[in-house]
Amino acid sequence: MFENLNWWEIGALLLLALLIFGERLPKVIGDGMRMLRGLRAMAQNATSDLNKELGTDLQLQDLHPKAFIRKHILSEEDEEALRKPLQGLFEDVKSDLNGVKADLSEVAAAADIKKPATPSTEVAKRPAAQSFDLDAT
Repeated sequence: MFENLNWWEIGALLLLALLIFGERLPKVIGDGMRMLRGLRAMAQNATSDLNKELGTDLQLQDLHPKAFIRKHILSEEDEEALRKPLQGLFEDVKSDLNGVKADLSEVAAAADIKKPATPSTEVAKRPAAQSFDLDAT
């Protein structure tokens, strides 16, 4: 749940919660945990009711339409027959993308995009025709 937050951000959120709720913070946390337990119990009850009605062993993850069809309607042979034509297409697209990636890598290496230009290399790259004679004016 908090995998995209670092410890400083979590600490700042806790400090902000402490400032907003003050002495009521333990009661607010308790109410939130009670609500979370209630939601989990409702999900468990709904899953068990579906198991009783359908006569199968359903998990909450199985309610996704793709997973439901894969588990309860298609056999392994049917699933393999559906995947076989698409597997060749997938391999073709993958090889084409790898070819494009290789071509782009060659172009980037030729253009030397990865190395930033330094002022000394910029002066060395200037053609001699652009040199100016400052004493001529």
